[in-house]
Amino acid sequence: MARWGHIRAVVTVGLAAFLLPLAPVRAEPAYIPLVRDYVEKQIRPMVETPVVLKAIAEQNAKFGDVSEMDMRVLDETYRSEVDQHHLQMVKLLLDKSISHYLKAEQDASQGVIVKFFVTDSHGLNVGQSTITADYWQGDEEKYLQTFANGSREIFIDRAERNESTQNLETQASFVVMDEENRPIGVAIVTIAIDAL
Repeated sequence: MARWGHIRAVVTVGLAAFLLPLAPVRAEPAYIPLVRDYVEKQIRPMVETPVVLKAIAEQNAKFGDVSEMDMRVLDETYRSEVDQHHLQMVKLLLDKSISHYLKAEQDASQGVIVKFFVTDSHGLNVGQSTITADYWQGDEEKYLQTFANGSREIFIDRAERNESTQNLETQASFVVMDEENRPIGVAIVTIAIDAL
C-alpha cells in the first residue's frame, strides 16, 4: 500500500510540474505580432530575390576565410569614416545594385521601413538602403540571436522612440536562406511601428 501511495505522490507532483509553469508567462508586447507579420509577408519576399541572394553569395565567396581581426579592422575603418564624414567604404556599399534595390524597397514602403540591410555569413554588410552605424554586425544581437545560433525565428528587438522623428521603432532580423535552404546571411530591417 505504501508503494502505491508513493507512486500516486510522484504522479501528482509530476502532473503539477507539467500543468503549472515554474516561471510566470509574460505576454509579448503588442507590436511584436504586428512586426512579425509584416516581416513574414513583406520583408522576407523582398529578401528572397536573385539580386539579394547573388550579392550575399558573392561576398561569402570573397570573405570566406576572413579572420575576426580583419572584420574588426574593417568595422573600425567604416565607423571612423562615418564619424569623420569621409564615406569611402559607405559610398562603395551604397553604389552596389543590391543597395539600390533595398533603397527602392524602403522608399516604396510608405514610411514603414526606416533602414534595410543584409549581411553575409560573418555579419559583414553586403548591401544597405542607408548609412549604418557600423559595418560588422557579428557581435550584435541581430546576428547572435539569428545566424550565430542557427535560429530560423525572426528576432525582434525592443522598441525605442527615435529622437529625431519621434517614431516608435524596432529592428527585426532573420537568417537569409539560399535556393538549397542553406543559411547564407542575415536581413535586418528597422521598422516604424507607428506606420504599420
